[in-house]
Amino acid sequence: MTDRLVPTRRGLLLGAAAATLPGRAGAMLPATAKLLVPGPEDGPLARWSERLAAALARGATSAVSLERSVLGGADGVTAANRFATQAAPDGRTLLVLPGAAAQARLVGDPRARFDAAGWLPVCAMQGIAVVAGRGFPAAGAPLRLGLPAADAPGAAALLGLDLLGVTATPVLGLSPDQAEAALAQGAVEAILLQGAEVPARLAALQARPWFTLDAAGARDSTLPETPALPDLAASGAAPPSAPLWAAFHAAAAAARLRAALVLPALTPANLVALWRGAAQRWQEEESRAGLPAGLRIRTGAEAAPLLAALVPPAAATLAYRDWLRRRLNWRPE
Repeated sequence: MTDRLVPTRRGLLLGAAAATLPGRAGAMLPATAKLLVPGPEDGPLARWSERLAAALARGATSAVSLERSVLGGADGVTAANRFATQAAPDGRTLLVLPGAAAQARLVGDPRARFDAAGWLPVCAMQGIAVVAGRGFPAAGAPLRLGLPAADAPGAAALLGLDLLGVTATPVLGLSPDQAEAALAQGAVEAILLQGAEVPARLAALQARPWFTLDAAGARDSTLPETPALPDLAASGAAPPSAPLWAAFHAAAAAARLRAALVLPALTPANLVALWRGAAQRWQEEESRAGLPAGLRIRTGAEAAPLLAALVPPAAATLAYRDWLRRRLNWRPE
């Protein structure tokens, strides 16, 4: 599917004004640019990217025709591979990168042939991810954790429990809806809730949030009373090894990331700044429309730590893959 989104007369006027600003003389976005988007064509990322692309075009300081190219599946691996091999650092190609693509690279999925190191974030949509249950089990009590798959970003919840010294048995193959139903029916004691409207979903399940997957230790304003995992680790659990902690950081970042918009490495700073300026329009429009509880928009430099966390050191990547092998008997096919 291909869409061309052309800005209104406002963009042309802003472009003329921008040429007179100090430090911006000669700086201009390309007249045409391509946005690589994970599929399917009627999927949530494709629909989300329509709003994003339109807002970028309206927020640009010069007229931009932004063409969307929908590629591959929802995990974003095909789109990321194409971006890695074909995108030049000229500001003409951008990528919508979901957390699932970064997770595929982290676990060693052979399909993931890209390396996101050096990619430059324009903006990102991030969601809360919280481990929750009916009540934290007593020491030695059985704890079953519902998860979609061993190689899914949600596996960060199991790693988090391991880092706290809490023994949990993973119950795999549960979609988010199935996991919530399993918790309600008592088939599992804990699940990972991600994305939007988490407080309402917790209330419907009569579940208690245990901790969030924020490896930096910041509490989420959606659930301000809920500790982040580092808070609990600091309160008495054995400190994790540095590589495995960095591995948790990467997996948790993938679990929380809905999608990031990125440019190739070495894109000139003036073009990066112009695209980030255009992303401010998207942030303003989404905020006015009212973001669902638990979702956050990060633009510009605010998004940089999110992308950096997705690309851990080699020692952390190896530690995570070794943990998957030992804990879940998982190896890339």
